[in-house]
Amino acid sequence: MDNLLVRFAFWLHSSTRYNKIKKFFHTIMEDKNSKLKKYVDYFLIFLIIFSVVELTYSIKHQTNPIIHYIDFYIVSIIFALEYILRFWVYSDIHKDIIDNYEKTKFLKAKFSTIDALLYAFHKKIEYIKSPVAIIDFIAIIPMYRELRILRIFKLFRYTKSINQFVNVLIAKRFELATLFMLLMFLIVTSAIAIYAFEGNINKNINSLFDALYWALVTSSTVGYGDISPITTQGRVLAMVLIVGGVLVVTFATSVIVSAFYEKLTEIKEDRIVDNINKHRSFVIICGYGQMAKMLLRQDDFNGKYIILEKDPEVTKQIAKEGFNVITEDASRRDVLARFDSTYAEISVLCLGKNDVENIYITLNAKSLSKNIKVIARASDTSMEKKLQLAGANHVIMPNKIANVMLLAAINQPVMYGVMHSILTGQNAAYLDEIIVHEYDSLNNKTIEELNMKENKLLLIGIKRDGDFIFNPQPNIRLHSNDIVLMMGLKISIEYFKNRYQGI
Repeated sequence: MDNLLVRFAFWLHSSTRYNKIKKFFHTIMEDKNSKLKKYVDYFLIFLIIFSVVELTYSIKHQTNPIIHYIDFYIVSIIFALEYILRFWVYSDIHKDIIDNYEKTKFLKAKFSTIDALLYAFHKKIEYIKSPVAIIDFIAIIPMYRELRILRIFKLFRYTKSINQFVNVLIAKRFELATLFMLLMFLIVTSAIAIYAFEGNINKNINSLFDALYWALVTSSTVGYGDISPITTQGRVLAMVLIVGGVLVVTFATSVIVSAFYEKLTEIKEDRIVDNINKHRSFVIICGYGQMAKMLLRQDDFNGKYIILEKDPEVTKQIAKEGFNVITEDASRRDVLARFDSTYAEISVLCLGKNDVENIYITLNAKSLSKNIKVIARASDTSMEKKLQLAGANHVIMPNKIANVMLLAAINQPVMYGVMHSILTGQNAAYLDEIIVHEYDSLNNKTIEELNMKENKLLLIGIKRDGDFIFNPQPNIRLHSNDIVLMMGLKISIEYFKNRYQGI
């Protein structure tokens, strides 16, 4: 039995078809960056509104049997499927079983099927106990007509603003719980007091429940007037209760407003991160100094960038200048983990003056994904080697580059002028590079087949596996991950990219 369970878990783990199917459903249910998820969410929101409207209308009107059938059966079945799919993609039981098996094997302990299943289902139980899962479960019970009104709470899952409001309340739960207990104390004490004062003489107070109702209405300053104190003691009690209720509500309001103010910056920054993650390629600039400022003045990457700056005052100044910025320490791994490194092509620019921080940023970026391109700044040669060991794709030494360009300007002014105009785009000719991807039409083509002269382009060379092939022969074929370096008019380069890569 134990071996059968483990074999089945490993079979699921290695099954390409199973993993593709689960990944697809995980994408449409949980991936915030997926367009399919948005369409699914809109469809489910429509069903929620349809169900609630149908229930509300049917209270005093006769609904069409077909509409009632759709709401009672079809909508409930769809919500049931949604619940099952969310339960399925929440965690991987087979991976948890494999983890448990490998741990017991490493510790040379006996593998237990029951322990492994309990360990695997623990995460599933966490989902079942979550508030949104409970609401989802209630939404699939159509036989209790009154419970269907609770389907409106499913909107919490799809409405970000409501979720943010709930998160603010959760963040201040201790303060709000204290105020709530104080308010309950005032209401209960006042209810008992008014019941003792006027229970036998006020015809509108016939029970303790009536007294509680009066105390709650009075403390909220609503005052319907259906129950009013008739004794001096009762009226004094009402005045004290009104003042106490106003104070508690005022304090609660100030707590919520202050919590929203504290959360406002975080909400804005989350929105910036969400917008950046929608792009398939973007740049993360770590540290804002003179280099970053000059870089963004020359090229804003079509808005597909974000600046990470840990100094709040500097962040405010950057925001005033109109740049995309958040207050975060880029050297922390969890900060870089907020960005979608699985599907997006990310370039990380470590432009801070602190070399040690740049090394940490490089290590964290590469630990998240080897596909993240890291360009780091270094102050000297020793730090350049350390950054290369950390995994940086390119290391820039501003002082060294400045010295080389200065010497070129003095000794070879014509060459300096030409190179400077090409690199800065001040000339009609542009220098550009194209990465050959596996599914590009460029892949496996020879240099001769590219017709560079016909496209009015000059091929300078190809970078392949760390080597640079200068002026390659016509019979050389392009391979996946090759980088083609060429020069020509901007319109010629754009036409070439569009023809072979659809860019």
